[in-house]
Amino acid sequence: MSINLSNIAKKRGIKYFLISFVDLFGNLRSKLVPTRAIDGMQKDGAGFAGFAAWLDMTPAHPDMFAIPDPESFIQLPWKPEVGWLASDLWMDGKPVEASPRVALKRQLEQAEKLGFRMKTGVECEYHLINSDGTDIADTKDQQSKPCYDQQALMRQYPVISQICDAMIELGWGPYQNDHEDANGQFEMNWDFDDTLKTADRHVFFKFMVKSIAELHGMRATFMPKPFSHLTGNGCHSHISIWNLNGTQNLFDGNNDARDLGLSPLAYQFLGGIMHSADCLAAIFNPTINSYKRINAPRTLSGATWSPDSITYGGNNRTHMIRVPEAGRFELRLMDGAANPYLMQAGILACGLDGVEGNRDPGDPLDINMYELGEDIKGYKQLPHNLLDAIRLFESSDVLRERLGSELVDAFVKLKKNQWNDYTSHLTKWELDNTLDC
Repeated sequence: MSINLSNIAKKRGIKYFLISFVDLFGNLRSKLVPTRAIDGMQKDGAGFAGFAAWLDMTPAHPDMFAIPDPESFIQLPWKPEVGWLASDLWMDGKPVEASPRVALKRQLEQAEKLGFRMKTGVECEYHLINSDGTDIADTKDQQSKPCYDQQALMRQYPVISQICDAMIELGWGPYQNDHEDANGQFEMNWDFDDTLKTADRHVFFKFMVKSIAELHGMRATFMPKPFSHLTGNGCHSHISIWNLNGTQNLFDGNNDARDLGLSPLAYQFLGGIMHSADCLAAIFNPTINSYKRINAPRTLSGATWSPDSITYGGNNRTHMIRVPEAGRFELRLMDGAANPYLMQAGILACGLDGVEGNRDPGDPLDINMYELGEDIKGYKQLPHNLLDAIRLFESSDVLRERLGSELVDAFVKLKKNQWNDYTSHLTKWELDNTLDC
């Protein structure tokens, strides 16, 4: 039975709906629609000019319509008269293939053909900062190793508890909140689920955290590296593949010769990600600032907690991929700027390539990569800047074939324009160091 949004509005007291989509740069775009108009919007979608968002369109393109997915409905806990809806983009009666949510759904369709259902969880780190973005909000948060600092955590209890209470109310199953490795940095975890649901919730989580922080006179940032001396914001994803009815974890391996509790399917999937990880960096680490988190020098706390090489290991956080327990692995490359939909689409696209190509990730490494990584040979390094990452993404046959040239070319074009805009600006460092050359 289809979900009728008008009926939901009457039962829940909804006055307005936010009909939302995420553009290629991960920006959340919306129209605020009164309940009286929701029937038409549910059928035909809300109209947008694609050129006005970060999509590869011109002012001459026809209207683009965001058709809401009723399954994604979320009632704003802090403003309950408003309902939020994730949407798929359509133009000229067809889905916009170079749009993030459509791209993820295409990968999910491919997985379903193989009898697979991907489930994921995300760990979204963020900083609570002052309203002008110049410093962390809590100036008393000064420990050199602030991770799990109870005092600093409880000083932000009003914000953290309101966000967690909201997730409880929404049925997400939140289970822990902590102060992370940087001063002013926090992480909140909720239950893993089907990938599209996780991606929708990831989008909403960022919106919710920013909104609730503003209610408390603060600003929340998911920026990869907002402070040069502090640990950056990662966005790790925990990944497993299940059968179609969701009753069997196909990554669970009882007779694993590598002793990590993974099945042959899991190693193939993992191998596919490792094969293309350097090319995936463009969508996993999509900003210029992202590369100040990867390969960063030692931070105040003593470690960056981010990878610089394409390796995997057991329960070892110094590798790009960690296997904390049987039946799943954690991909630690992504940062807080990653597009929630493109991130999951990239994981699934390369994982399926690994399965279909029987890619072998090799043996796990049981070393501290931060101390011994420079001594090992034969492992690819991650790109050192956004331009290198874009070029790798553009030239990847795997990603071009699986995500489609339309999406790859659109993303590359917009990101190259962004890089050119960045490089056209003089910086203070250049003036300080080369004015008298």
